[in-house]
Amino acid sequence: MRILLLVGLGVAMMVMLGGCSGADGKAVYPPSPPETKMYDTDNLNDESAWTTTNAHDPSIIKTDDGTYYVVSTDVKVGGEPKPGLMVRKSKDLIRWEWVGHAFDGVPDAAKAWTGGPTLWAPDVHKFGEQYKLYYASSTFGSNTSYIGLATSASMEGPWRDEGEVIKTGAGDGPNAIDPQIAIDAAGDPWFVYGSFFDGIHIAPLDLATGKLREPGFGRRIAARNPQTASGAVEGPYIVYKPAFKKYYLFVSYDSLSSDYNVRVGRADAIDGPYVDFNGRELTDTAYDPSFDVGTKILGGYKFGESEGWTAPGHNSVLQDGDDDYIVHHARPEGDPSWMYLHVRKLLWTKDGWPVVSPERYAGERVQRIPAVDIPGDWERLVQPRWIDGQAESEPLRLLKGGKIDAADGKDSWSFDGEHTLTLTWSGEDGADTVETVLLLPSWDWELNRPTLVFTGLDGTGQAVWGKKLNDPAR
Repeated sequence: MRILLLVGLGVAMMVMLGGCSGADGKAVYPPSPPETKMYDTDNLNDESAWTTTNAHDPSIIKTDDGTYYVVSTDVKVGGEPKPGLMVRKSKDLIRWEWVGHAFDGVPDAAKAWTGGPTLWAPDVHKFGEQYKLYYASSTFGSNTSYIGLATSASMEGPWRDEGEVIKTGAGDGPNAIDPQIAIDAAGDPWFVYGSFFDGIHIAPLDLATGKLREPGFGRRIAARNPQTASGAVEGPYIVYKPAFKKYYLFVSYDSLSSDYNVRVGRADAIDGPYVDFNGRELTDTAYDPSFDVGTKILGGYKFGESEGWTAPGHNSVLQDGDDDYIVHHARPEGDPSWMYLHVRKLLWTKDGWPVVSPERYAGERVQRIPAVDIPGDWERLVQPRWIDGQAESEPLRLLKGGKIDAADGKDSWSFDGEHTLTLTWSGEDGADTVETVLLLPSWDWELNRPTLVFTGLDGTGQAVWGKKLNDPAR
């Protein structure tokens, strides 16, 4: 018998999760989003058609006029990319429009130091009336790397190169790529960076110049043991969550082309120490196996017979009023040489851990769920911390009478009348195991119809997802 345990979901403030269903008492499901053409070989060289295609290491920002911009690494399926950092925009986080490139090539000082032909993993932040764009230059497998700064009055440029923020070379500990600007609870900026080598570092930033406030590499806040995991930790992104008075450090583990996955740790101070669900510090390089460090919230997955996704990672986080989103790239199972932009709702357990929607964002919101939407056939998927590649779903049936799988069985489910579902599993020793998960009306991108999903963490901190197969909107 399956024995499962999910932590309860919710948030500290009802305004974060609140929301009524429609006027007729039915849940409001997202309408059909625009079709995303996969493997669009007809437009391999037409950048204007690259809406969500060729997006890698996306960093997101919302401007004062309500426009969302994503800046990302120079990549191209089937050819050499044009260097200069890609820029896209959207009004709804669903329909994306190509803007262009921030630069015409690699800035001279960066190219002279690294010899890198393209730019990687940017991050952008607005200070006052000025946007500050941080970019990285390097070559694969080397820590002869350079992070520079450019400024502009507009997200669509023109951008003025302001030169070096930090650089590293052979013999240095860190690797100067993957920059991110994090803001602490007092409003002060911090510079976060790093990939492989000596892990992730943080240092205070000078608000006036946009550069480091003091010389040096800063403090290490995450790392992996290169003897057991090839040192694969990168793509740092820190946000502060006032409801929990915690800082959250998101990082990506493993190979960006095969088993990339997103992990998170949290801390009371922006410069750490960051610990995972099980209390292990993200700097614990002595622990073997190191894949067990960091709470894994997103990895490769496959629901049923539909084509799945591999290597999701290098995320940014958008805090948009009361809503949070995780923005990342992922590779389709059919041909992982392609890369696509994904945006997903980010929800929070009541004990303060982020969990990710199983489906890409299509306009959904957390709301009251009618009980009649719940019974039916589901797929349940666990994201094991140790898996190398995709996790696959397994069937789950919730019967109308409140039983699971069989009408005469001992396993049962109940509902609080809002958006919390409780699954009770009867243990062989007579002890029940209870799951409590948060429901979210969503769009099923695999089956092209509305669906109801759930997301949470099990008792060991593993991510657990569910997706209803019956169309609840009919």
